[in-house]
Amino acid sequence: MTTLTPFEEDILEQPAALRRLAAAGPIPELAALGARRWDRIVFTGMGSSHFASIPTWRSAVHAGLDAWRIDAGELLDSPELLTPDTLLVATSQSGASGEVVELLDRLEAGRLRAGLLAGIAADPASPLALQSGVYLPLLSGDEATVSTKSYLNTLAEHRRLTAVLTGEDPAVVEAEIAAAADAVEAQLARGIDGELASRTLSPARPRLAAVAKRDDAATALLAGLITKESSKVAIEGYVGGQFRHGPFELAGPGMTAFLYGAYESDEDQSTIRLAGDLVESGANVVLVGDLRVEGATTVRTPDGPSLTRLATGAVVAELVAVDLARVNGVVPGAFAFGSKVTTTL
Repeated sequence: MTTLTPFEEDILEQPAALRRLAAAGPIPELAALGARRWDRIVFTGMGSSHFASIPTWRSAVHAGLDAWRIDAGELLDSPELLTPDTLLVATSQSGASGEVVELLDRLEAGRLRAGLLAGIAADPASPLALQSGVYLPLLSGDEATVSTKSYLNTLAEHRRLTAVLTGEDPAVVEAEIAAAADAVEAQLARGIDGELASRTLSPARPRLAAVAKRDDAATALLAGLITKESSKVAIEGYVGGQFRHGPFELAGPGMTAFLYGAYESDEDQSTIRLAGDLVESGANVVLVGDLRVEGATTVRTPDGPSLTRLATGAVVAELVAVDLARVNGVVPGAFAFGSKVTTTL
């Protein structure tokens, strides 16, 4: 019997973490963020924390808000983006990543200006939590290694923020969070094909890519990040059509492409076309959703609200990363050179 690693234990605790966040409900101060018209809204963070803001940013833009999404390192190099009437939303699961802490230091010193800082973090004693005008706690609990519980709870907290900024019914959002917890639990019970990782790494020159569009782009980028972290297998995440602009030349035998957010309900046929072209090249194609394409493998995840799709897609990425790690001969989720919190600039 295989002993579960701390990474796998955290994966299994995700439904409970989501339910803990749902039970606590949104903080009262959250409503104030949507009560005024900001000059602009800037979403920032690093790594998977920053990826989780993609759906929020897309919804804000769709609602006609002047919204920007820029990682904290780039924001340090482009401070003019912030104005005295900017809502700055900083997401850092640790609340202590190096770039975010530098932003906090510059804000405190008056070198950067913002109307209000809203911080999303797991640790209430972190620099981000303590210096935020409005702190949105993740309530994800301790996490041993690669982001799991904190990522799903970040998605859920961002869903609440989206509703406030765009005027949605908060009750609908709370129901979505509860439904996402149930969907994650069911996804974990289903698992994935145990031979998928072996097929992926069996070629002499394996190449991996994760591709998705719209909100599901967050999952493709997450998959690229956590797979490298937890399995030491090289993979890149691509948004929308980026994969066709150069990386498509890596297609053919030995390539495995994970296409996230692949659903029959999608009227945009670009995912179907990409899957078909990759299959024709001889690549191994894994569709994460309910879409079926001849010659490709489908890992079924439920269609429905964006939060459910994102959460269950993330679970698939995590499970794939675990299996790839074992096939690659490393401990899933164990850091070799980095650490849980990146503090060095």
